[in-house]
Amino acid sequence: MKKIAVIMGSDSDLPVVSKAADTLKNLGIPFEMHVFSAHRTPEEAKEFSVNARRNGFGAIIAAAGMAAHLAGAIAANTTLPVIGIPMKSGNLGGIDALLSTVQMPSGIPVATVAVDGAVNAALLCAEILAVTDDEIAAKLDAKRASDTAKVLEKNKAVEEQFNI
Repeated sequence: MKKIAVIMGSDSDLPVVSKAADTLKNLGIPFEMHVFSAHRTPEEAKEFSVNARRNGFGAIIAAAGMAAHLAGAIAANTTLPVIGIPMKSGNLGGIDALLSTVQMPSGIPVATVAVDGAVNAALLCAEILAVTDDEIAAKLDAKRASDTAKVLEKNKAVEEQFNI
């Protein structure tokens, strides 16, 4: 099974990014977590990206705030799928990071989830791996069914309380 790389621009991103780790753990998908900065450790980020496929990765999550160049810097050096998580930081509440992450030039795609959207980043990686891994596909189907059941239980409780 391919593993997922979870890279954050700063360890201050860990409270959000840990939600991606939890999601991957719950799905039984192996992963590694690293702190690389597009600006402060560009050579290390590049080296990781260039070697990611050879090192058994199937997709990369890159979380960064403010200028948020990490996902693009990673994507520039690999053809693996890269999912950017724009992080809420600074005075703009993550909008700056969102715009930096989605505005990639043609030829260097980066998928982008919501600001602080670590769970969806992990689920998107799982869906990418599930294209060729029936075990992961089954786990995703089970998660969707469980999520549906939870919402329907909440609906039933609201209906019982408010509908006559």
